[in-house]
Amino acid sequence: MAAEPLLRALNRLRGLVLDDQVLVRAVASGRRRGEQPRWKRVELRYVDLKAGRHLQVTSYDATQAHTANHALGAAARDAVDDLLEEPFGNWHVETSTEQHQLRVTKRLEALVHTTRRPEAVAAQRGHDQAKDRLLPEDDPVLRALGIASDEGRILPSRQAKYRQVEEFLRLLDASVTDAIDKGHLRRPTAEDPLRIVDLGCGNAYLTFAAHRFLGTVRGLPVELTGVDVKEQSRRHNEEVAAGLGVERSTRFAVGSIGTAELDPAPEVVLALHACDTATDDALARALRWEAPVVLAAPCCHHDIAAQLRRSPTPAPYSLLTRHGILRERFADTLTDALRAALLRREGYRVDVVEFVESAHTPRNTLLRAVRTGRRVTGGSVASEYDDLVAAWQVRPRLGELLADPSGRADA
Repeated sequence: MAAEPLLRALNRLRGLVLDDQVLVRAVASGRRRGEQPRWKRVELRYVDLKAGRHLQVTSYDATQAHTANHALGAAARDAVDDLLEEPFGNWHVETSTEQHQLRVTKRLEALVHTTRRPEAVAAQRGHDQAKDRLLPEDDPVLRALGIASDEGRILPSRQAKYRQVEEFLRLLDASVTDAIDKGHLRRPTAEDPLRIVDLGCGNAYLTFAAHRFLGTVRGLPVELTGVDVKEQSRRHNEEVAAGLGVERSTRFAVGSIGTAELDPAPEVVLALHACDTATDDALARALRWEAPVVLAAPCCHHDIAAQLRRSPTPAPYSLLTRHGILRERFADTLTDALRAALLRREGYRVDVVEFVESAHTPRNTLLRAVRTGRRVTGGSVASEYDDLVAAWQVRPRLGELLADPSGRADA
């Protein structure tokens, strides 16, 4: 893959983005060296409105998304040209038959990688006033999981689950795309698919959604493993996989998170609502596998909360733990802050983001980590972690797991 002039490469992608007959989706993200675009991320696709087909541009800043629709012709061309002038570091353009990845080098040249899809896909042109859906309501996966009815409509009692699936897929999509574009995650092939594991998968709502989205919508070859302690979950998930026809690219195993062994090691580790220290077990497994991408949504934080009840509160913070509800909330924050610090110490870039709006669920925090390989052995990250643990007299489970060469700590 040889570098080429940036303007020439962008102009070639411009033609694909402006072709409403072939474009499935385009995503701009990242930044060029020494420059900063107006938006953290921009997504483009075509939607069919009452007024006709429009180019829909969704731009993300640090806190929210902004959506604008541009009519075909001059308005769409102006919108695309305006974005192409922004100093984005990466462009990902999907058409019905191909996928194009453009990365801007330090010399402001373009490296473009193009792959053909295993089979042609049709773009979704439907317009959802509330939010563009990554998996439409009538997707077979949603019906198989009991989220949608046989008629392809989300069941009233499953609206919250559908929102959770959608928000998770957006975070997964952004994480995988960014990691591939920046070289932290290899580009999968049909011969060597992307290896994903879901630790504590349960009935695998998000597992199957991830497999469907990455494999079908994104066109990435995927091999997915789900691990759960319940035999019932394995049987249920294997039946769902067989019904969807994906049993060859998925497998489900019975076992604990702490003892899960996979060979070769997974490249994307998911731990979604693993209870209490099970999240620490999952993070420890991911670190020992040196997984390039880790997404963990903690469920509860009883361990640190119990330790705070037993330990004296350092001055002048007694007000934080005097009332039970405030102590529990502080324990949540302290636990995830310590987890994030340990991940950074082990060579990961970490974001702590909102998973689902708190109005829909209290379990709305997600740790998103991408391995850079630069382990921190000193400096502020290590010292701040040590100071925080000493001040509050707590023993984080993840810290104990990482300190134990066997990978297991006493309960």
